[in-house]
Amino acid sequence: MSSNNGQPVLEDISVIVAGQGGDGSLTVITMLADLFRNSGLNVYTERDVLSRIRGGHAAATMRAFTGHRYCIGSKITLLVALDEEAVTKNARHLDSDSVIVFDDSSGSLPKGLLPQGAKLYAAPFNRIAMRTMRRELYKNSIAFGMVGRLLGLEDEHMRETFVKRFERRGQVILDYNLEALGLGLHMADELGIKQGKGLYKIERTDPEEHLLIMGNESVAFGFMAAGGRFFTGYPITPSTEVLETLQKWLPKCGGVVRQTEDELAGVNMAIGAALTGARTMTATSGPGFSLMQEGVGHAGSAEVPLVVVDCQRSGPSTGMPTRPEQSDLNLMVFGGHGDFPRFVLTPGHPEDCFYLTVDATNLADKYQLPVFIAMDQALSQNIATVKPFNLDEVTVTPGKRLTAEDVAKLDTYKRYSFSEDNISAFAAPGTPGGMSLVTGNEHDEFGLVSTDPDNRLRMMEKRMNKMEDAKKELPKGRLFGDQESKIGFIGIGMMYGVILEAMEELEQEGIHTKYLQPRTIWPMLDETIEFINSCDRVYVIDLNAGAQLARLFMHQGAEKNKIISITRYDGLPYRPGILVKQILEEEAKLLNGQGKEAKLL
Repeated sequence: MSSNNGQPVLEDISVIVAGQGGDGSLTVITMLADLFRNSGLNVYTERDVLSRIRGGHAAATMRAFTGHRYCIGSKITLLVALDEEAVTKNARHLDSDSVIVFDDSSGSLPKGLLPQGAKLYAAPFNRIAMRTMRRELYKNSIAFGMVGRLLGLEDEHMRETFVKRFERRGQVILDYNLEALGLGLHMADELGIKQGKGLYKIERTDPEEHLLIMGNESVAFGFMAAGGRFFTGYPITPSTEVLETLQKWLPKCGGVVRQTEDELAGVNMAIGAALTGARTMTATSGPGFSLMQEGVGHAGSAEVPLVVVDCQRSGPSTGMPTRPEQSDLNLMVFGGHGDFPRFVLTPGHPEDCFYLTVDATNLADKYQLPVFIAMDQALSQNIATVKPFNLDEVTVTPGKRLTAEDVAKLDTYKRYSFSEDNISAFAAPGTPGGMSLVTGNEHDEFGLVSTDPDNRLRMMEKRMNKMEDAKKELPKGRLFGDQESKIGFIGIGMMYGVILEAMEELEQEGIHTKYLQPRTIWPMLDETIEFINSCDRVYVIDLNAGAQLARLFMHQGAEKNKIISITRYDGLPYRPGILVKQILEEEAKLLNGQGKEAKLL
């Protein structure tokens, strides 16, 4: 689509800003995202940073678009390279239509590094920042001016965004950044990139009311909306924003947030808070979740409501803290010694994170057990535009609680009394007439330690049967695509947006597909097996080396010969084009009679 002056109207672009950690790549992307959102476009951002404060390659990517997308596109429109390494590391994303803005303060790019036909704009951002303001820190603000002109942004709107971003840091910092922006605009003029003459024209519309939010923030707000009032956690990438968001907002709702010395203290403090009747949550990542296993098992045995958010990252051990992976699924589903019930919910985008956290908080309170929310680094920390959360859709469902009046009507209060629905009514400690005994040992209806075989059988069945009882109200999955197709996809977390876009590209190749986005993976719902049975083959996308999701389906009765497992564990985020290429290769093998029943380790 072109405007009257021949410029294409900006409808879908992806921009990478890359340099060294501390160069301000994420700042540029965040401000661009804010500008495009205010222009009526939707945005999605992604970060690629090392687990360090400064130095090492760092990049941030933004996609601005009309419609709905939940991933970065396969094609990069613009690369802003603040050093040569930024070009070498991101050259694989470029093609002949790409545009590169390069800081040539240290020299020109070597020949042959860019694709044939790619457009290069070179300017000494770092050298000018040092010469003019004596600090290279401002080179990103200088580059912003040129980038904004190229993308069709108006100078005044850029200045407004700078004021909004930097005025809280004081007038001196704001003035320096505005000066740097002015230098960038002047450089754009010298290179012939005049205002209104960039690569694109932005047709500004009145923007719909949207939130620009990451999955971790959505989880935090969902917990508050569901009546969550106690959170405890230890900072660990990529879950820390859950803690930081709740530190800011939960006290305003009468809640309490505690940062603990480690994850062991965190989970045990959360259990203690839950025993008072407060709705409680903790958040962590793989290494911390491993430390929590004994505490989680205690909550399962003692029937303590607890929500645990696992923001998965590349493992094992400390692995790659800032890289996406989905390799804790086995730990969430099967982790801990002995048998105890748990639910595992799997959101696919930031909006989903909000509503599934509401569900998780209600389910934990009702069924008195641990509920895990399976996130991944991309879903946790990437930012997307979403519609404002509809609080009218939020229902706070209380568990079976007993007041002092309720207890007074009982002949005897038994904390772990047997019941038809396998849920024992609960009186918080301190309730007159109540008695609360909490132990990790097997216990009788009162909570007293017991090794009686008959009691053991009844208690185990009481706890474990909750998972079957709950299936009718656990969050159902969502179906997309051509429901008559015999080719299916299943993927969770960050794969949601990638699969949806890959399906569109495959349709252009004449391959019609459908997609089940599971929102509960444990206990497994009948819908998953039914979906697999409805297909001739299902591509299960696993961001781990062990095909954990595919194996889980087979463990629960899915036909192995219908599952084609695709795994990825290099720490890089998926792009739709990569998935399309993999599917086309697999489909070609099947057409030639070379396909495998299942590609599993």
